[in-house]
Amino acid sequence: MDNAAQAAHKSRLSGLKVLVIDDSKTIRRTAETLLSKEGCEVYTAVDGFDALSKIADHQPDIVFVDIMMPRLDGYQTCSLIKHNKVFRTIPVIMLSSKDGLFDRARGRIVGSEHYLTKPFTRDELLSAIEQHVNPAEAAAS
Repeated sequence: MDNAAQAAHKSRLSGLKVLVIDDSKTIRRTAETLLSKEGCEVYTAVDGFDALSKIADHQPDIVFVDIMMPRLDGYQTCSLIKHNKVFRTIPVIMLSSKDGLFDRARGRIVGSEHYLTKPFTRDELLSAIEQHVNPAEAAAS
């Protein structure tokens, strides 16, 4: 990506509120670093319970949630978000180290918009955001 394209990319994501829910500190830190460089406001949560209060406090534009977490897993967390009339329109992207058809299907059933396999790349992360937060802009680019 050349500098002009990076600048345009950054301005589209600037100020976007992103919540990353993962029990892995490495994944949270990686996503936070990548997204912060793009101008996003990044919030992190260690599990679904932690995430629910952060969603209420920060009202993110998009949520990335790990499937395998203690206490409240990614499917349960996604389902709770999608069954709340205030937050149901927030796009939820499932994160998993497994790339199975069953996991993808189960993610769709609970309402997730997208599924990323870990480890994800910067481009995969940004593409998922652009597809679901600015669908018209993503289609035009």
